Amino acid sequence: MRETLHELWTSLSSIPHAAQILAAAYVTYLVVLACYIVLQKREPVATLSWILSLAALPYIGLFVFYLFGPQKIVRQRLRRGRSREGMGTYDAVCPPDIQCTELARVGQATTGLSPSSATDVDWLVDGAATYAAIIAAIGQAQRHVNLEYYIFEPDHAGTAMRDALVERSRAGIKVRLLLDAVGSSKIRKRFLQPLLDTGAEVAWFHPRQLLKPLKRPWLNMRTHRKLVVVDGEVAFTGGINVTDEEDDSRNPSAYRDLHMRIRGHVVHSLQLVFLEDWIYATGQGQEHFQRGDLFPPTVPAREQGKIDAQVVVSGPDSAWEPIHRLHVAAIQEARQRVWLVTPYFVPGEAARMALTSAALAGLDTRLLVPKRSDSIFVTLAARSYFDELLEAGVRIFEYGPRMLHSKAFIADDDTCIVGTANFDHRSFRLNFELSMMYTDRRLTRELEAILQAEFDSAEEVQPVRDRSLWRKRLPEAFARLASPLL
Repeated sequence: MRETLHELWTSLSSIPHAAQILAAAYVTYLVVLACYIVLQKREPVATLSWILSLAALPYIGLFVFYLFGPQKIVRQRLRRGRSREGMGTYDAVCPPDIQCTELARVGQATTGLSPSSATDVDWLVDGAATYAAIIAAIGQAQRHVNLEYYIFEPDHAGTAMRDALVERSRAGIKVRLLLDAVGSSKIRKRFLQPLLDTGAEVAWFHPRQLLKPLKRPWLNMRTHRKLVVVDGEVAFTGGINVTDEEDDSRNPSAYRDLHMRIRGHVVHSLQLVFLEDWIYATGQGQEHFQRGDLFPPTVPAREQGKIDAQVVVSGPDSAWEPIHRLHVAAIQEARQRVWLVTPYFVPGEAARMALTSAALAGLDTRLLVPKRSDSIFVTLAARSYFDELLEAGVRIFEYGPRMLHSKAFIADDDTCIVGTANFDHRSFRLNFELSMMYTDRRLTRELEAILQAEFDSAEEVQPVRDRSLWRKRLPEAFARLASPLL
């Protein structure tokens, strides 16, 4: 091998002006890619990080950029038709207080989904309770079951879910299952065959296309959503995937997580989110669906729901970063407290500024993260922000020994946001995410009780702690450098 490389170098060296040609090619490569990256109009830090990475890895960096670099997606949308689905406008639902109206307007303007209402929202803590509730709802389905998951494993949890779907599909119920091609990569056709044999439909979101050179692989843009809609009347969403790693009935070290069961008019919005993703992934037209089945008249009208609810979606098909924007806006509007729970904490400048400003203003500002997440690199990056937050007065808690996977937010006594999105660049910009925003005092009190128990079980980070250069500060600093790329 060494002799072959030596011969190759000798041959190149014999070419007249070889060094100048290679240098010109390198400069051209760097200038063209730098211009392309700059035109993406991402944050300056992220842009410079990519340019420096490409400069340090000539030509190899091009392949890395091809796989993971900034990409924009132009999606066929259902948003143009949402008004025809009777979604209405925020004025019909939002109470007349300014805070709610402003947040609702931001949510609607950035997602195209109107504020709505829920008649019932039940918090589901951990996987065992969540799987039992979902399987029970599937067992009662009379028209259809639509599912979208980032991780769906062919283990005990996945098999139980699949078998529930098989039973309903055999009974003539329409079943659609949309899986992320990377997150659910362990799934094989043999596992799905019993479901396919019943006539159910299975689709893959952004299949890997490494062997198709004319198509960029979407390795870095996944559907991170976890969504189940049964009969258009009841929906489930939150942070829990279908995997034994989150089944606390079988695994004592299962992730600590949070999910929701939702009924009411807002289920229409969740159905639309699934349909938009399904049509994008499959190419099927809207004529493939029957509106009467998807949006049944038995669903309560908006005015019948007592809980103000709004679906907030985000992804690389939108430049507005709606979930990120709603969090920052809610923090800025808070007057008493801000509680944030997230497994991955890599905030941008706007979010960091909002959190520290809330703490400096004397609000009860808390952050709960895992003591050790499933990514040591993300753990180090998160801890690199602790000093600034602690100095501003933010109380930081580390939950363990179980991995904390909940994504929850509370502002004051009446506003909460819960869903699939982590508090990091990947969730805000790269992944397709889904969060629920509620304005309701009773629901917020219930969530407060759940989160307070988590804070009580966590260890508070103290300003005076081990900050050795080699073991702490330097690894955290290097991890933070790459945070715009995480």
